[in-house]
Amino acid sequence: MVEYTDPLCPWAWGSEPVFRGLRAALAGRARWRRVYAVLFDDGDDPPPDPAAETAWYARHVAEIGAHTLAPRARSLRRVAASSWPSSLAAKAAESQGRDVAERVLRRLRESAFVLGEPADTPELALRCVRGVPGLDPVALARDAASPKVRERVLADRAEARRPVPEVLSVRGRSPHPGAAKETADGELRYALPTLLFRTAAGHRAVPGWRPFTAYAAAVEELGQGPVEEAAPLGPAAALERYRSLTEPERLVLAEGVWPPPGAVRVDTGQGPLWLHPDEARRHPAALSGPPSPR
Repeated sequence: MVEYTDPLCPWAWGSEPVFRGLRAALAGRARWRRVYAVLFDDGDDPPPDPAAETAWYARHVAEIGAHTLAPRARSLRRVAASSWPSSLAAKAAESQGRDVAERVLRRLRESAFVLGEPADTPELALRCVRGVPGLDPVALARDAASPKVRERVLADRAEARRPVPEVLSVRGRSPHPGAAKETADGELRYALPTLLFRTAAGHRAVPGWRPFTAYAAAVEELGQGPVEEAAPLGPAAALERYRSLTEPERLVLAEGVWPPPGAVRVDTGQGPLWLHPDEARRHPAALSGPPSPR
């Protein structure tokens, strides 16, 4: 399974409840690989009016959030200048193990959609992941600045600009059906997010914002058998496993009386973010203001 994504993409952020559920449902059955498509490229022209651009983009994120119900920042400081720093950090974190990489990517997403300050410089990317359990920050800084990791993200960027023919024209009822996008330099790339399922027998692409059933159907069409949603965890176990849960995520991944003891609530511009108490002691969203224990 290949996930074409970007740490700063609002549709990818809104897809996390389904994607987290899908990863749980396919645990032990599939290998999940992320490809960073570089949504905000270094060659993009700067906006002539940054304040107007930020106001427009904040409205755009709010419109997306009306569909996904994902949290959004109370105030967006700016439109991201570049996806490169966050993509390099996310790619570099993969060498430190799956759990660390997941938590680093999560913090990078939260920089834009919870903190309102997208991790669009190397300094901000490193700052927002500070305190991730198990992370070696010195190694992350070194690897994210290395030619090897940059080459890997360059390869991701190129791969994302070779979409399969099925996504060149897509119709559907989704507010984000996911047809391939034309970039500023005239190339085509996958819409974000897109999942591409590959087996020896073929492939299926599921682009855009989709329900769990669309991804399950793609797996079944490839002859891999049915995909059932994983049983939800108890509230405390879910927060222990994921460390950070949005309201849409906890409704999918947890079952029982919410919130669990010790959970820390961080209010956003659209619903709460729930943090494990250990995560809250290190998380910039909880450190930047008075969190609400529940």
